[in-house]
Amino acid sequence: MIARTPETFRDKQNIDARTLHEVEAIDLDRRRVRVRQLESTRVEWEAFDQLLIATGARPVFPEVPGADAQGIYGLSTLQSGLAVRQAVDQQSPKRAVIVGGGYIGLEMAEALVMRGLEVSLVERLPQVMGTLDADMGALVSDALRNIGVALYLEESLESFDVDRGRVRAVVTDQRTLPADLVVLGLGVRPNSTLAGEAEISLGEREAIKVNERMQTAIEGVWAAGDCVESFHLVSRKPFYVALGTVANKQGRVAGLNLGGGYATFPGVVGTAVSKVCAVEVARTGLQESEIQRLGWEYITAKIDSKTRAGYYPDAGPITVKVLAERDSGRLLGGQIVGIEGAAKRIDVLATALHAGFTVQEMIHLDLSYAPPYSPVWDPVLIATRRAADLV
Repeated sequence: MIARTPETFRDKQNIDARTLHEVEAIDLDRRRVRVRQLESTRVEWEAFDQLLIATGARPVFPEVPGADAQGIYGLSTLQSGLAVRQAVDQQSPKRAVIVGGGYIGLEMAEALVMRGLEVSLVERLPQVMGTLDADMGALVSDALRNIGVALYLEESLESFDVDRGRVRAVVTDQRTLPADLVVLGLGVRPNSTLAGEAEISLGEREAIKVNERMQTAIEGVWAAGDCVESFHLVSRKPFYVALGTVANKQGRVAGLNLGGGYATFPGVVGTAVSKVCAVEVARTGLQESEIQRLGWEYITAKIDSKTRAGYYPDAGPITVKVLAERDSGRLLGGQIVGIEGAAKRIDVLATALHAGFTVQEMIHLDLSYAPPYSPVWDPVLIATRRAADLV
């Protein structure tokens, strides 16, 4: 526990926070949980009136030969990140292979390049960052190549070569990549096994189903965070996303309700930002493939601009893509790739999605302007103006 110690919880909030205790089962009939003390292996039952399940997510591990070898790391906790750091410090690996081109995979690729390793990245999709459209993901792929990462796109992991229990290479459907260290960036899945075994209803991607108050179908049983499904405010459908911002808000809502208050969590639009060296990446709302699955008619508008007034020092490139519903002009999503000052502009689009704005309405947003921060027409407004011309 990082932000607060168990002692802080006890002394300041009167909360009995028990670390090194694992809940092994939930007995809904008797309203109790079975707890194992990991240091002593003692097992006991703890009764509850109200129960909050916040078991988070777990990294996806591939079911291929050699996946259990030493030197292969999945990342989902601080401790797992420290384990990779320790391996780099103590074992001095020369070659690293990242499997998966999501947020964690890209950030680890950058970190390992900065530590002087030869880094390769394997991704089964045509571009990294699958939460972006292909044309925007290609910009991120270029950024990775520019820092020295070797990309192997549209290649699938088949197995790991292992020697005396330790990984020596990553085998794809097209080649074998020697590796002293492997980092899995294949995403995460809801850690909902405990809830499922208790026959608590699961939904999208087997995440725990909850209502807008974060309550399950069982009276007095709540769930929040990366183990639960959310509601997408644009598609109006159940949606799974594992983001700290979402989990934090859900935890607050669940706590207020569990304590006798009333609060709701209306849903999400899937806003996320990341960074690959000097390149910032951001997205919100729906991407093209999601809109196509919904069967909606849509238009796209993509523009290239500058993060500051063009004549101002250090003005750099920014690409903004906006997606809108044809005819109505309702904003459906947006993506941004650029240098410093680009990514946080996504918050304008995220706010507009929450408000249900059309691209025509967005043109008149009174956004701030000064040469150190933006051109006279902010790149987001240039993109929405282009989109308004197309609907």
